[in-house]
Amino acid sequence: MDGIEWLPFSIGKLSFVTELDLSENRIMALPSTFGSLKALTKLDIHSNQIINLPDSFGELISLMDLDLHANRLKSLPSSFGKLSNLINLDLSSNQFTHLPETIGDLTGLKMLNVETNELEEIPYTIGNCLSLMELRLDFNQLKALPEAIGKVESLEILTLHYNRIRGLPTTMGNLVNLMELDVGFNELESIPENLCFAIRLKKLIVANNFADLRELPRSIGNLEMLEELDISDDQIRVLPDSFRFLSKLRVFRADETPLEVPPRQVAKLGAQAVVQFMADLVAKRDTKSQPSKKKKKGFWFLLVSFLQMPELPYLVFSAEL
Repeated sequence: MDGIEWLPFSIGKLSFVTELDLSENRIMALPSTFGSLKALTKLDIHSNQIINLPDSFGELISLMDLDLHANRLKSLPSSFGKLSNLINLDLSSNQFTHLPETIGDLTGLKMLNVETNELEEIPYTIGNCLSLMELRLDFNQLKALPEAIGKVESLEILTLHYNRIRGLPTTMGNLVNLMELDVGFNELESIPENLCFAIRLKKLIVANNFADLRELPRSIGNLEMLEELDISDDQIRVLPDSFRFLSKLRVFRADETPLEVPPRQVAKLGAQAVVQFMADLVAKRDTKSQPSKKKKKGFWFLLVSFLQMPELPYLVFSAEL
C-alpha cells in the first residue's frame, strides 16, 4: 500500500494532539496550518519526501522531540529558533549544506543529529546550546569546528567521522564532560594538547587519518579515564611517555599503523600490555639517565686514606737551636 502524499489543511484543527507519527510516507510538504498543533510534544516525520517546512512550523512551541531524518530538506525556516522547548532533534540523511544561526536559540537542546548531509560548516551560535549533550556530525563535508564549541561544556558525545577536518579547536579542552570523541576518517594533522584537559574522556577514535596524523599529544596520560583508543591507519610511530598512565585502557587498536615504540607484536597483546611496556621503558630509561653518585674526596677522605697506608712516612720536625 502506497503511503500518503499530502496532508489536509484541516489537520490544524487537531490542536489537542500531543504526539504525531507521519513517518515512512511520501509527504512532500506540510500545510501552513500545521503550526496550529500547539500541544504537540513529539513529532516523527522521518522517511518522507519533504523539501521544506512552513514558516508556521516555529509555532509548535510545545515540541520536545522532532525526527525529520531521511527527507529532502536543504534548509530550515527562520522561525525554527522559536522551538525553545526542543530537546531531541534528528536532521540526519537530508541535504543540508549549512544550519541557520538560529540553531543557537535552541538552548534546551540535548541531542542534535545532523549526520549524512552536505554540511560545510557549523555556525558559531552552536556555543549557545549550553544543554547539548550529544552532537553527531558524521558523514558531512566539514573542514573545521568553530572555537565556540568549547562553550558547550555539557557535551558528552561528539562524533565527526568521515569529514575533511584538518585540526580541532584548542577550546576542546573546555569540554570537561566529554566522554566520547570520534574523529576517524578525516585529514587530521595533529591533536591539540588542550584536549587532554577533557579528563572524563573514555573513548577516543582518531583512526584512518592516513598520512596526516603522526603523533598523539604528549600529555595523553592525563586522560586517566580512557578505556578505548583507536589509532588504526595513522602514521604514528612512537607513543608518548605519558601513555603509561592510562591504567583503565581496555581496548587499543593500531591496525596498519607503523608503530615502532612499542613494537607491533606488543600492541597485539592488548591495551594493558602496551601500557606496561611504556611504563617499563620509561623506568629503564630513567635508571640509565641517573648520574652515578661519587663521593667527594674531602679532608676526611684524604685523612682516612693516609692513615690506612702500610708504611706511614715519618714526620720530621726540625728547629734551629
